[in-house]
Amino acid sequence: MYNKRLLLLGITIIGSGWMYPDRANISANSKGDITLPRLAGDTERVVATSLTAATVANSSAQDVLSKELFMATTVGGSNGVRLNPKALSFVQDYIKDNWDELQNVRSYGQPYFNLIENILTQYGLPRELKYLAVIESNLKSSAVSRVGAKGPWQLMPQTARELGLKVNHSVDERKNYTKSTRAAALYLRDLYKELGDWLLVIAAYNTGTVKVNQAMRRSGSRNFWDLQYYLPAESRNHVKKFIGTQYTFEGQGSVTTLTRQEATQQLPGSAMYVFYRKLSEGELNSARTVAVTGKYHSSVIARYTLLDIATFNRYNPDFDKVMASTNNSYELKLPADKMDLFVANKYEILNESVQVMGNEPIDNTAVNGQVAAK
Repeated sequence: MYNKRLLLLGITIIGSGWMYPDRANISANSKGDITLPRLAGDTERVVATSLTAATVANSSAQDVLSKELFMATTVGGSNGVRLNPKALSFVQDYIKDNWDELQNVRSYGQPYFNLIENILTQYGLPRELKYLAVIESNLKSSAVSRVGAKGPWQLMPQTARELGLKVNHSVDERKNYTKSTRAAALYLRDLYKELGDWLLVIAAYNTGTVKVNQAMRRSGSRNFWDLQYYLPAESRNHVKKFIGTQYTFEGQGSVTTLTRQEATQQLPGSAMYVFYRKLSEGELNSARTVAVTGKYHSSVIARYTLLDIATFNRYNPDFDKVMASTNNSYELKLPADKMDLFVANKYEILNESVQVMGNEPIDNTAVNGQVAAK
């Protein structure tokens, strides 16, 4: 019954127009301004009718989502992600108070989201982090805070310079969508390496790691929902705004709306391990990745590729856990020279791995196609 209600939610939302406008009907000029298609015919009458229909549709979608959020705390979305009950009332109020503004962002935001998603993916980050730029600036390059943060990612001058952006009297690259997004991606990746939890990352993006670490020490916990009241009110609400924005745009949460503990419990290993890699930028840039499926084992791969097991696990956290599960597929990452050794010996590695894991020997047809280069 719960699944049926969630399915009806999706149908209602789609039917009510809760979708991005067609990209073919949106264009942006050199300044980043968005142009929407003009209405033909009796403009005033068509506009009035459209506005009335849009108001009814938006109201319907808003009401449905607000009511179904309660279901999301127990049933979760189609991806298995549940909304933390401690966020429920805030997110419901946030959606109610900010619905029109967020729908306005939706109307012009898709080109910017496309750009941001591409860059986040390049840096190995969840695409849903794009919603941080919504709560920071509504995706506007002209946004300026009372303390001097600027651009779509609201970077402070010194932080921006440390991330490689030019900020001086004549140039301010914080307003450049591509360059500022790359800088924000670097910053977010560094924060995650330090904190290992996306909700703490969002909090630290707002208030800095010092106050987040203080909150963890004072509360005795690394769980955002336990330590939130040891954070400044603006920071704990920043996290909840991020969650509310993601639910408004997507109707469900993701790894970025969960604590690390929640993510481990609610998401399959294959959805989590990529965020636990502890690699330097140089190691990431020089590594290669292949998608593997089957009964591979870390000890066998490490031996054939001449890697110590600690280094292998740093590149491929939770490898054996994922490969032993029903969802036994993994994006194996190794230094380029080690990947050459893996590819050259993949059949021997698989056969020995099967024996290590206590499975029956497999025939050649089962071995073929187990490694797909990316």
